[in-house]
Amino acid sequence: MRILLIAGAFNSLTQRVHAELGERGHHVGVELVTRATPLLEAVRRHAPDLIVAPMLKTPVPREVWSAYTCLIVHPGPVGDRGPSSVDWAVHLGAARWGVTVLQANDEMDAGDIWAAADFPVPGVGKSDLYRNEIADGAVEALLTAVARVASGTHRPQPQAALPDAARPGRPRPPFRQELRRIDWRSDPTDTVVRTLRAADSQPGVRDELLGECWYLHGGHPEDTLTGRPGELLATRGGAICRATADGAVWIPELRAPRAPGEPRTPKLPATLALGDRLPRLPELPAPLGPGADGPRTWSDIRYREDGPAGFLEFSFPGGAMSTDHCRRLLAAYRHACARPTSVLVLGGRRDFFSNGIHLHVIEAADDPAEESWANINAMDDLVHAVLTTTDRLVVAALGGNAAAGGAMLALAADEVWCRSAVVLNPHYRLMGLYGSEYWTYTLLGRAGPEAAGQLMARALPMTAAAGARLGLVDRILDCTAQDFAARTARLALRLASAPATQARIATKKASRERDEAERPLAAYREEELARMHRTFFDPDAPYHALRRAFVRKEPAAGALAHLDTSPAGA
Repeated sequence: MRILLIAGAFNSLTQRVHAELGERGHHVGVELVTRATPLLEAVRRHAPDLIVAPMLKTPVPREVWSAYTCLIVHPGPVGDRGPSSVDWAVHLGAARWGVTVLQANDEMDAGDIWAAADFPVPGVGKSDLYRNEIADGAVEALLTAVARVASGTHRPQPQAALPDAARPGRPRPPFRQELRRIDWRSDPTDTVVRTLRAADSQPGVRDELLGECWYLHGGHPEDTLTGRPGELLATRGGAICRATADGAVWIPELRAPRAPGEPRTPKLPATLALGDRLPRLPELPAPLGPGADGPRTWSDIRYREDGPAGFLEFSFPGGAMSTDHCRRLLAAYRHACARPTSVLVLGGRRDFFSNGIHLHVIEAADDPAEESWANINAMDDLVHAVLTTTDRLVVAALGGNAAAGGAMLALAADEVWCRSAVVLNPHYRLMGLYGSEYWTYTLLGRAGPEAAGQLMARALPMTAAAGARLGLVDRILDCTAQDFAARTARLALRLASAPATQARIATKKASRERDEAERPLAAYREEELARMHRTFFDPDAPYHALRRAFVRKEPAAGALAHLDTSPAGA
């Protein structure tokens, strides 16, 4: 079928729906929609058989839904209504949640039901839940709904006709800032964490800190540190630790309020955002040990071992890796490489693997060109360390999505293991960049020059299955986000114990030496960085406008031109 996706943004769910539908042979187009979009005109230009709205905050006009079958993906169980469904799920500590695919009509979220899915809710933040359990449920329900539409025989169920037991959800109001207030004097850690996690990516929790207003993003429990409720206790890896009524929480990121008439402000590591305002606090080193049996504490980087297998886990907000993130991860990687293991797993947690350089930190820098340059060199240093590890096998374990330099970090490993739901974006063009991270060595080596060139030029999201067909993915794990770490650990231990592993390590070392003699890695890096340097230090290069638009949530001219598959645009 010709399917048109209408969405408020080409976000993670919209990308996954685009990739999953394309994987099944559908012809998929995309239109980004605001209240000012002449939607009927856009729809007619695409001439779709079906319209799907994976993420839409504005109502579909009557002239559209009355003329075309339009499926709305609502991130709540049957009967749920309102724009803040996922916020409520996390805030209420729901044990189970759901996704409903319904037909657009005059009333938001009240249309006839084509399909639904439900799932358990783990103790994670809103954005993590959205990209994993909700996205899994959405794809499951949507594929069912699309098949039912294609059959031409299925009739959707009116919500009003369903018994109460079949409508576990209910209408809920928008989750505004007054509902997100934290009372640091009386709220226990669990309440504060839930409040922060219900707003972790957007919109953040508006709060007062050091006499100024900030939006707090993300929250993780800390059991050992205590202090006067509300006071700052320590820092770690850019995060701040703040006391609650019965313990403390780690807050990784802050965002300053938007000034009237000004664009949105960048979201930054908390210590960077506070800058000179931050009082002198102890910097507590991130524990690299497993910590499974100790107190709850947060660390964005952690190392553990199981016999001959080592696991270097990391998780950075939004998958963005600043210069500091890269340098700290490189130090941890070197620590892991000093351990007596034969297999090292890089990644392995749920949610994002990596999305490459940190555009928010770059945008906020006094000199964005210099920070861009420092960041890409730090990424290259990390990738180089992976590429030149010849005394063990390195596995990149992607429990979540990877893009740009983050995808290339994964390709530096000997094997790439992906959860089946992962979306890959192994390209740089949409940010106006040529790219580095040795992609001209790894991507071309795995996919070949022709396929690699097409990936870079088309700049489209792909499923893990598509990545496997191109040689970018070596193993696909069909499991839930919660099960990925355990599944990865079992496979890594089996690989480390396999009789052929030592022979593979010897072969790998010899292969790296042959490649280095043919063309040194330094030559790839020099060529890539020469082009990146020209872009970074050219104030008229599109990269600067595209970066600003991404960070400030501003429209970027032609940003989705590559997705226009309408008869007029194709």
